[in-house]
Amino acid sequence: MMKRPTIIRVRTLALAGSASLFATLPTTPVMAQAAPAAQPARRVVVTPYVEASQTLSADLNGGDVLTYTSLAAGVDAAVQTQRISGQVSYRYEHRFGWGDRLGDDDIHSGLARVDARITPNLTLEGAGIATRSRSDIRGAAPGILVGNVSNVSQIYSVYAGPSFTSNAGPVTLNANYRLGYTKVETPTFSDASLGGQRLDYYDDSIGNTVTASASVRPGAIAPFGITVSGAYDRETASQLKQRYEGYYGRGDILQPISPYVALTAGVGYEKIETSQKDAVVDATGTPVLDRDGRFVTNEASPRRVAYRTDGIYYDAGVVWRPNRRTSVEGHVGRRYGSLSYTGTATYQASQSVGLAVNVYDGVQTFGRQLRTGIGNLPTSFLTGNQQGFGQQFNGCVFGSSGAQPGGCLNDVFQSISTASYRARGIDGVISVTRGRSTWGGGIGYANRKLYAPRLAPGLVVTGLDDESYYGQLFYTRRLTPVSGVSADLFVNYYDSGVADIGDDLTGDAGVWSYGGTGTYFHNFGRLGTTASLGLYSFKVGDLDSDWSAQALVGARYQF
Repeated sequence: MMKRPTIIRVRTLALAGSASLFATLPTTPVMAQAAPAAQPARRVVVTPYVEASQTLSADLNGGDVLTYTSLAAGVDAAVQTQRISGQVSYRYEHRFGWGDRLGDDDIHSGLARVDARITPNLTLEGAGIATRSRSDIRGAAPGILVGNVSNVSQIYSVYAGPSFTSNAGPVTLNANYRLGYTKVETPTFSDASLGGQRLDYYDDSIGNTVTASASVRPGAIAPFGITVSGAYDRETASQLKQRYEGYYGRGDILQPISPYVALTAGVGYEKIETSQKDAVVDATGTPVLDRDGRFVTNEASPRRVAYRTDGIYYDAGVVWRPNRRTSVEGHVGRRYGSLSYTGTATYQASQSVGLAVNVYDGVQTFGRQLRTGIGNLPTSFLTGNQQGFGQQFNGCVFGSSGAQPGGCLNDVFQSISTASYRARGIDGVISVTRGRSTWGGGIGYANRKLYAPRLAPGLVVTGLDDESYYGQLFYTRRLTPVSGVSADLFVNYYDSGVADIGDDLTGDAGVWSYGGTGTYFHNFGRLGTTASLGLYSFKVGDLDSDWSAQALVGARYQF
């Protein structure tokens, strides 16, 4: 009688470990965070709103002061039922500039994550994001997006698809399909700090991903668990007709060695190829640009290979699950011609306190990595709707419960790269709610090795490595039932790996970006008011730091 709980723990660990084996397949939105096991109470909330605000931005170096009026409309919606779990936050804003130095602007920002269980075996999943982020890793890194911000593009990305799970005797079958689309607009303002050769501008891409697996838990037909899996992934991008195509297949075993620990190992075969066509060049060999500043594709050029791998890879790891609140998993192996490390760790201290860490390594494109990132975000997240300068969803996104603490998108948004690349790094988030206070933080490191065809005209990224470090903190406290304060701090460092970024820039080519905002809010029934202050600075290489200050007052009416 005393041994039965031990057996249950072993099986729980084994099943959890078997599911984790998918992490060695290509990173795709299929790996989105699963819904909590407990059935949620039924809750449906839809809150549309309109908003008006006045913003002032002051350049503390040159003395220029810009101001504009904003009118916005948006909606915050959340649903938690036995079949559907999801949240949508979307906002459209139009800015009316005062004077000739600040033009009008349209801004879209939002995030959506929805999981819908159609039948006990069939689930539909979807996600989308609209945000603004920096374009060229060599230039300015705006952290508070007010005024004439340079080096910033508007981004949209969505994906959706079904997941199917079934059993055939002791075998668990899984199949998934995802269709995704990503669009990036050209930067609105040029960046005077950039020189030398320009990088190309991302346009749009369409991606298709199919995965399937069959697994048997430990003890069903053998002492160890067995998983056989495969995948096909293809993305086509319009800029230079770039293409990513990958075929994957592998087998894994999972061997429990204690009630809390299991060993896992796997071997697989993969074939990945990224390719593109050349740009049209003029008589001097300079790439020809279209009216949006993108390279014009030479339709007659042969398809050039930017990256290719075709062969066997392998890894081994450990799964540790001492209780239902803690899970740690790590893998080390050989992949992409070198050592590869991946892993995850989650800790739910309570219903309102959670921590998550992710170590990743994979060949990516901007569209694929962005769709993966939003797919890994929780279905219930903090919107920061009391933050006067607005939640742009271009950094860390924090969950509203300890079971889903959130995730960071800084690794993909460090710049918008048209080239394919190997992405490696680590990030972690923590989210805490204590009484009337909520706080959290995110920290991480990202490295990308960029791939492009050698001697392709106009391309300067071949073989380059860029990297970034980032950190973010937020704090919100309710002072009374109708008022409160919030604060945000952030710091980023970017190293482009590009030596030639301008004749005026020598030595260190890194870019620093740091700043903070503070907000006071007070609600009068359906009418909410905010007052915010911000301070921001960025520094490119050995140039002097640029400092700016921001102030905002606004009012929002919720229907």
